[in-house]
Amino acid sequence: MQRLLSALVIFRLQPYGLSNRDLREHIAPLVGLESGQITPGWMTYDLRRLRLHGIIERIPHTHRYRLTDLGLRTALFFTRAYARIVRDGFTLVVESDAAPSSALRTSFRQLETAMDDYAHRLAA
Repeated sequence: MQRLLSALVIFRLQPYGLSNRDLREHIAPLVGLESGQITPGWMTYDLRRLRLHGIIERIPHTHRYRLTDLGLRTALFFTRAYARIVRDGFTLVVESDAAPSSALRTSFRQLETAMDDYAHRLAA
């Protein structure tokens, strides 16, 4: 979903919106595939979900879509949050020799321990 939202931002300024084919061509490299490997059905499914959530809207009398204001805000929020928080924060949480010890990693370990204890109490 993150890749889909980041690709949608590209189409915000397109006067004619985006089509299934346009989006497939931009999504394919982001998922490590050739554009021909993503089927129209796959994109139709994603476009339908985006439309039902109000992220995109259909341009009347066409097979094209435009990003809504809500869609733009949502896409920008998630792409920025991923780039600034999730990507860097994940390296601090993952147990490895390369990642330095941090308050976030310590808190995450405490959370894991608490969740394990709770799961064991439920199972008993």
